Amino acid sequence: MCSDLAARLKHEVKKRWQPQIRAKARQKAATTDGIVIDTRARIGYTAPIGSTDEDRLRHLTVALPPQYAARLFNAQEQGATDQELREIAAEALKEVYFQDNGRRAGQLEEVRITDIEHLQFEL
Repeated sequence: MCSDLAARLKHEVKKRWQPQIRAKARQKAATTDGIVIDTRARIGYTAPIGSTDEDRLRHLTVALPPQYAARLFNAQEQGATDQELREIAAEALKEVYFQDNGRRAGQLEEVRITDIEHLQFEL
């Protein structure tokens, strides 16, 4: 059920703003405001032995910092695949949601996003 992530990003930006305003909104998201990801997907992670790392269906709404908005926009502009965009989003969720920006789960190695039922980006 995973639709093209790049198309979803593009759709969110296009549906709200004209070209010049869109460019300013993307620039602001990539430098100061960040982007919000709302997803319902199977999310799992790789962690040290003994931790609960089994993939499970989660519904997350997470504000991602500007550097991840910039990485997603840049990857999209360079023709990144769904898998590449998914990996950037997973890395962002690892840092922001699972590791709480370095305050917990420091040994977490990798986050996986599969079986996407819903994925939406908001500026």
